[in-house]
Amino acid sequence: MEAVIAVVALLFVLFVALGAYATVKVVGAAKRRVDETITHARRTVEDHTLRAKSFAQPGAVGELAQLRLKLRTSMRATQDALQAGATEDESLKESLGLFQRLSAHGHELDAELRRLESEPDRTTLAGRLPDLRERTERIVEAADSLRWAARDRARRFADDDLDTLSAQIDVETGALRHWQTTESTTESTVEEAVPERPSSPPPPWPEAPAADAGDTTEQTWPDSPQRQRAEEPTRAAINPPGPRQTYPWQKKPRPESTT
Repeated sequence: MEAVIAVVALLFVLFVALGAYATVKVVGAAKRRVDETITHARRTVEDHTLRAKSFAQPGAVGELAQLRLKLRTSMRATQDALQAGATEDESLKESLGLFQRLSAHGHELDAELRRLESEPDRTTLAGRLPDLRERTERIVEAADSLRWAARDRARRFADDDLDTLSAQIDVETGALRHWQTTESTTESTVEEAVPERPSSPPPPWPEAPAADAGDTTEQTWPDSPQRQRAEEPTRAAINPPGPRQTYPWQKKPRPESTT
């Protein structure tokens, strides 16, 4: 009985501890979400305010607002790019460490620019603007260099992965269409096994039959009937004329007188 009570008490304490841990986690996540929302809203308001000052207030104050806006925009974009890439590329963690060191100089410069916005001595402020402008350019250039290097590295990895994927797809496509490879191999084997026959010349036209050795007559076209009659030899008549028969009642022919 005592063992059962101890087990029940232990389970109750465990459930309470798990509930408290879950509650702390949920509250912490909600608090971080609220802080992020407030920070984003404050950042958006500050950016719009700086943009409005850069257009509305000419002179040194307006240029200070432009420098702050340029610095904040570049640093924020570089931070987002490096943090997003560090989750997939371990080599970007070193770049992220360098950016954190650069970010410290950026925050220091941003704080100085914010204090100078309320400086009443415009002459002194105008004298310090060249130095502030140079510092801002150096920090922005370094941040942009880190950001573009990280983007180029990510794009290079994406191109290499795409090339590898394309090669694998080509191999898989060839494997799926294996029958085409088999047919081409079979056709090439048949062409190698059966030699190509030379093309035979066309059969000649039929020649005229050769004349016999004993036949000396040359075959010619038939002659005309006139030529045949001319060349035909004279033949004897069927009934050649003989002496005429005389009868007694016929008178003798009288000789013709010469006088």
